[in-house]
Amino acid sequence: MSHFLFRKNNMEIKEQDIEQFLAAAHEVGARRLTRCSSGNLSWRIGDVALVSGTGSWVPELRKEQVAICRIADGTPLNGVKPSMESTFHLGILRSRPEVNTVLHCQSPFATTIACMKKKPANFNVTAELPCHCGSEIAIVPYYRPGSPELAKAVMEAMAHHDSVILEKHGQVFAGKDFHDVIEKAEFLEMACEIIVRSGMDYNTLTAEEIADLDKYVLGKVK
Repeated sequence: MSHFLFRKNNMEIKEQDIEQFLAAAHEVGARRLTRCSSGNLSWRIGDVALVSGTGSWVPELRKEQVAICRIADGTPLNGVKPSMESTFHLGILRSRPEVNTVLHCQSPFATTIACMKKKPANFNVTAELPCHCGSEIAIVPYYRPGSPELAKAVMEAMAHHDSVILEKHGQVFAGKDFHDVIEKAEFLEMACEIIVRSGMDYNTLTAEEIADLDKYVLGKVK
């Protein structure tokens, strides 16, 4: 298989890596988790990360719009400028070695809740939410997109959460692979749709019911 874009020391990015990244980005778009230039995606490959380029449309991402960044210090290595949110993407990858993929998106119902004055205190309307997203969804106050303040707040929230809602902005998910972050995004979106469509009159799982899920989904409940 031919190599593409980057090869240094023992690290190389192959054409198939780029294709896999593009396929995941396009799936994010097909699921309506991002629209046009909203959202961004990153993926760890060794000591570097692929990051969707600044201003790119994730649903239509092209290989020449994929930035390759050194995770340690954020340096772009292939001349493509990464997303303005790359600071928190790379920060999460640095601080959490078990995380390989970060997705920032703006799905409709979850973003509706992100923009609501009074947000739910509990999102656990179905078992899928605590099993895949964690039983507590962190809420990050509004900061300007791309700002150092937003990056700092997201990294702090993601130190102990895999799923975060950004006020008046969107969501961020961390996971082991593309399927993991997409699944988290879909299940939070489903929970938020249930909450919104219920007119904010909904039931949630009890603490005991969530704890009981541990018997069936060992290691997923947080």
